[in-house]
Amino acid sequence: MALKTMLKFSRGFRYQSLARTTQSFSTHDQDEGGWNRTRTKSSGNFTQVAGAAVAGVAGFCLYSYLNEPAVSAATKEETTLQAGEVKEGLPFYSLDEVRAHDDNEKRIWVTYKQGVYDITDFIPKHPGGGEKILMAAGASVDPFWASYGVHKNADILKMLETYRIGNLSEEDSKVSLHNVVDPYDSDPRRHPALQPRSLKPYNAETPLKILADNFFTPNDLFFVRNHLPVPEIDLASYEIEIEGVGVKSMKLNLEQLKKFPKYTVTSTVQCSGNRRSEMTKVKPVKGLDWGQAAIGNATWTGVRLRDVLLAAGLKDDQPGVEHVQFEGLDTDPSMHPYGASIPIEKAMDPKGDVLLAFEMNGEPLTRDHGYPVRVIVPGVTGARNVKWLGKVIVSGKESDSHWQQNDYKGFSPSTDWDTVDFSSAPAIQELPVISAICDPVQGDKVKPVDGKIPLRGYAWSGGGRKIVRVDVTWDQGKTWGVAKLEQESNKHPYHWGWTLWTLEVPVPPNAKKLEVWVKAVDSTYNTQPEGFANIWNLRGVLSNAYHRVTIDINTGKK
Repeated sequence: MALKTMLKFSRGFRYQSLARTTQSFSTHDQDEGGWNRTRTKSSGNFTQVAGAAVAGVAGFCLYSYLNEPAVSAATKEETTLQAGEVKEGLPFYSLDEVRAHDDNEKRIWVTYKQGVYDITDFIPKHPGGGEKILMAAGASVDPFWASYGVHKNADILKMLETYRIGNLSEEDSKVSLHNVVDPYDSDPRRHPALQPRSLKPYNAETPLKILADNFFTPNDLFFVRNHLPVPEIDLASYEIEIEGVGVKSMKLNLEQLKKFPKYTVTSTVQCSGNRRSEMTKVKPVKGLDWGQAAIGNATWTGVRLRDVLLAAGLKDDQPGVEHVQFEGLDTDPSMHPYGASIPIEKAMDPKGDVLLAFEMNGEPLTRDHGYPVRVIVPGVTGARNVKWLGKVIVSGKESDSHWQQNDYKGFSPSTDWDTVDFSSAPAIQELPVISAICDPVQGDKVKPVDGKIPLRGYAWSGGGRKIVRVDVTWDQGKTWGVAKLEQESNKHPYHWGWTLWTLEVPVPPNAKKLEVWVKAVDSTYNTQPEGFANIWNLRGVLSNAYHRVTIDINTGKK
């Protein structure tokens, strides 16, 4: 599509779609932990809201590019302080002059704080295409930092500054930010014990030392992975749309959904980026700095996706059907929802246990975990377990969502951001075998009892593969101990839940430190790689090498 045509399309789309955001509404809901709040919102002036959302799209696109090398802490601090500030020697432009540069004939300008940027040359480099970023032509990208606060980092700021052409007056910069609404102001409250990895959107993991305390992770302490603001959903008007190839279109509210046979499944949900922080030690990657606790185990209650699709008329082996797509009710500034898809073989497998779930550990879903209905796809990465489900689409192709096509894929250690081709790799579905030591944690000082130290942790493998053994070494692989396993015993052919393990390891006399490693083996005898160097990838996903922890030994001697 030619640049001018894309501009015309994007401008028409942005005002058409953004009109849906100019509504006033009042909500009363119960947040996580039982806190109640009443809120009233007003969209205010349409132009102001549209401007905020349009600029947010530009920021989101800049984030998606993710094509800058890591920088030092000192450089990051300097970049963060200088980005968007007035630069001597550069000309000053008015907002009217910026707005005039909204097509390829005059080049594409945007603003950030008091900086003016010509991003024309950036547009063809954007891997997601130009339509979205062109929606911000001639506008400010500042509201992006409200919508995607996690992405306000030195790498992106540094990249933005390479397109700097001038300054905006302080007065004009204030006008561009007038009445910008924080889309996260209605997010639920969270348990203070959670350990945030980003605040906007909110992402947090369970404290590692308590992760192995419970076979079923408490709801309030279950890790949270959000890509966008948490939507506020009115149950009175809530419906799930079912449509696509081989089905008759239908809509189901929660009560209608609950008329289908009810099932409860134990299933572990894990983020594709779990343990990313360890891979980063080999070489920096792009993504949230997850530790070892972006994983949790719960019982999920709902109805089988298979039953719903059969009721909609879908037949097994329906010609032309390859995938089932899911769309959430969480949306980006251009009103595009979070989306994902799974193969039809998984969706329709009578023993695949894919649920449209409305309960977690016997309680209604909380807002952070997908209230009122989410998809649970046992054995598959958390990215496909779509929350706040709004639509199910039976299709001949995968979801075209950014998160299905341009994220959550694995690549060679030699692939970098200059050479990556996301279309060349399949989307992650089932995850590889993984394990971790939860207690003690790195750097803990522990006093041996009878010459031994107790260890606790978890192990899990995707695809329903049961953990058959967990091995722990305390002498760098010369000797291995076999851990005691805690797991569900059932006759089901698949093992969706995790395994907790314990083992006491010996401490050599007079040792001041002890390094312990853990690896798991699943029912197909897959095991974990020894190190991260050979599985390194630019997004830091599938990070499942041996987990290693160094413990300080409390000898009792002064």
